[in-house]
Amino acid sequence: MRETEPGSVSAALLAHLRQDIAAAGGWIPFDRFMHTALYTPGLGYYARGASPIGLMPAGFPGAGPDGAAGSDFVTAPVLSPFFGRALSAQVAQALQAAQADEVYEFGAGTGALAQQVLDTLGERVRRYTIVEVSGGLREQQRQALARFGDRVQWATALPPVMRGVVLGNEVLDAMPAQLLSFDGQTWCERGVAWHDGRLHFADRPTDLRPPVDAPFVPGTVLEIQPQAQAFVATLAERLTCGLALFIDYGFPEAELYHPQRTGGTLMCHRAHRADGNPLADVGLKDITVHVDFTAIALAAQDAGLNVAGYTSQARFLLNCGMAGLLEHATIPEGAAAQKLLTEHEMGELFKVMALTRGLDGLDDELLGFTAGDRTHRL
Repeated sequence: MRETEPGSVSAALLAHLRQDIAAAGGWIPFDRFMHTALYTPGLGYYARGASPIGLMPAGFPGAGPDGAAGSDFVTAPVLSPFFGRALSAQVAQALQAAQADEVYEFGAGTGALAQQVLDTLGERVRRYTIVEVSGGLREQQRQALARFGDRVQWATALPPVMRGVVLGNEVLDAMPAQLLSFDGQTWCERGVAWHDGRLHFADRPTDLRPPVDAPFVPGTVLEIQPQAQAFVATLAERLTCGLALFIDYGFPEAELYHPQRTGGTLMCHRAHRADGNPLADVGLKDITVHVDFTAIALAAQDAGLNVAGYTSQARFLLNCGMAGLLEHATIPEGAAAQKLLTEHEMGELFKVMALTRGLDGLDDELLGFTAGDRTHRL
């Protein structure tokens, strides 16, 4: 088997993990495993040169060039250009308030959102900086955005100083999470070990706890995301003035850590199918968790940012004028855009959070949160 074939990628990543586990004494925490599986240079899911985002999986009838390449999941900007067109209204308002002309996007996927924002706002955006760790996606972005020339730039880490608008669509869910398990008496941290030629889950007692004190039942497994909170804190240090928008699937802590949610939210995605086993096909599928938006809000506040809005994706897009934009859409365009709004698709599961600094007088008037704001439920 050639090294470029998917199976060999997974085998090489497994060998890397086995060495890492042995060097760590036979056990590594799940967040370390997740980081390795997703981001190991040349081998991790987001670092092996493949492009996982598209409308359909490989071989699907009628998939065309997008599906022929084989995708694992679709994001809102790829599903419909009306996502970025509506969101641009909020970007424009914040840029005006910050007296800025720069946009920063983390994990820009195929480049679809960047293209939509740049097309909609034109010269209002002087520079669009993409922070991207995936070489494959970065190349796809370069091709998609070539016509914008030097207005689009790339970075591999957070810029030291940012003024303007920061966008993060489905970024927080892919940040490594720690797993906690409860047997009815003891909390353990769930990690990964190697035994009998395979990866296995293994639990160790821990002082870590979920952020809520609830009557959890024996067998409960849940996730916490201190790395996502640390990312927001670092962002706060560098955002001197402007707005950060995070769009992702998740809940406030009271919903995310409800005692009836005994299995947590850990999920894998491959070929537009979901499964709950991150230890299988390592490096060949995405691994995600739902975002604890309460924890993100607290981390932002502790770091000096204002939590200026929190609502559903549907309400945010409608507040930004999507209904008016769809008046001139074709039937297929309207059908695709409706998936961004309906409750049983992306409209309710996905949330939008606004974090600001220095936008005096605008925090209570952000366009995307004028109706249906849920900040009080965090």
